Amino acid sequence: MNTNRDQLPLPEDLKVFLTVIRKNSFASAAEELGYSPAYVSKRISVLETTLATRLLHRTTRRIALTDDGERVRGWAEKLLGDFDQFLGEIAQARHQPSGSLHICSSFGFGRNHVAPAISRLSQANPKLDIRLDVFDRVVDLVGEGFDLEILVGDDLPGQHIGRKLVSNRRVLCAAPDYLERRGTPHTLADLKDHDCLVLKERNNAFGIWELTRDGQAESVRVSGPLSSNSGEIVLEWALSGGGILLRSMWDVKPLLEQGRLVQVLADYTQSANVWAVYPTRLSESAKLRVCVEFLEDYFRHLSLA
Repeated sequence: MNTNRDQLPLPEDLKVFLTVIRKNSFASAAEELGYSPAYVSKRISVLETTLATRLLHRTTRRIALTDDGERVRGWAEKLLGDFDQFLGEIAQARHQPSGSLHICSSFGFGRNHVAPAISRLSQANPKLDIRLDVFDRVVDLVGEGFDLEILVGDDLPGQHIGRKLVSNRRVLCAAPDYLERRGTPHTLADLKDHDCLVLKERNNAFGIWELTRDGQAESVRVSGPLSSNSGEIVLEWALSGGGILLRSMWDVKPLLEQGRLVQVLADYTQSANVWAVYPTRLSESAKLRVCVEFLEDYFRHLSLA
């Protein structure tokens, strides 16, 4: 059998071929498939042309397989069986969460908030194989093979789909002993005379704090002797009296309640909502949909003032 490698047989033609064999009749096969006998005959001829061989001996009383026809029958049964399994797995993947799920987030938020949520997600969905990577840089979801990114802030990549998981904001705060030494700022311009703990993460502008008061955006350039690309390090410096910090309420709320930090310029905040960002529509992936919906519910039930 010398086939044309540039032209592959159609699954529908293989199905017609197997039906003709099983029914031992073109007319009976046509009736079962809902086609005309002429159309069934045409599909068999197309299949024979594609494979460059005769598959059937046809007489007025019976149909017999040629040697090549016998070989094609075996392969056709296997190929159509595998194809049905393939379609079944695709359909199942849209409804039942299973398989690998590769998630990324930032260092601090990923470790302190996403990781506990992912642990609960795994317990609720044992068929998921979840990997969580943390970075403090811009991530190429598709290029680096990620299914989902959990990020803080409203600077979302335009080429992907985003769903807000929960509202959040950043606030200005400092340790009580720092404020006793250096005084409390009363205007945004006062920050220029203070030691500000500058955090450089992702693609945010370094040393410029963009804040909002009463719906109006304002910005101020800040500086200080200490800066880092780690939010956890900057937070520790603030707790030790190193300066004024702009930090997410996720991280500082318990410290404010304990009195270890004091909020300053309380009228000023910075939007830092928590988002799920993904390149594939949720309707196309059960594992992604279940993950995003779980995280949305998980974060919604965490209290943020």
